[in-house]
Amino acid sequence: MLRIYPILFTLLYMLAMLKPVLPVFDYVVNQDYIAEYLCINKDKPEMHCDGKCYLMQMLEEQRNEKKQNLPSIDLREYPIGFVTVLTLENTTFSPSDLKNTNNYTNKYSFLNSYQYFHPPIFS
Repeated sequence: MLRIYPILFTLLYMLAMLKPVLPVFDYVVNQDYIAEYLCINKDKPEMHCDGKCYLMQMLEEQRNEKKQNLPSIDLREYPIGFVTVLTLENTTFSPSDLKNTNNYTNKYSFLNSYQYFHPPIFS
């Protein structure tokens, strides 16, 4: 059951990534219908528009939709936490003030054996 959540979230993420491509995919799938019924320039066949004007219109609408949906956030209204300023006056540090905190312990060990493993011989 727990394995379904990562798969579900991955599919949702990929679906969100495909949203900008959906108008182009819709145009490719329904190109004949768009060219025949929805094309703005169907009275000018010499332009060979084939519904690309409709595609450009849909892409422009999507671009404007992205700009309108962005909320404006003022970070001063959402403080992260209370911050106090620490002031240090006339403070000097010398090496003698520092403690030697060498907590490294060598816990590496190895087997000092020069014998090679030989598999058993069956006769």
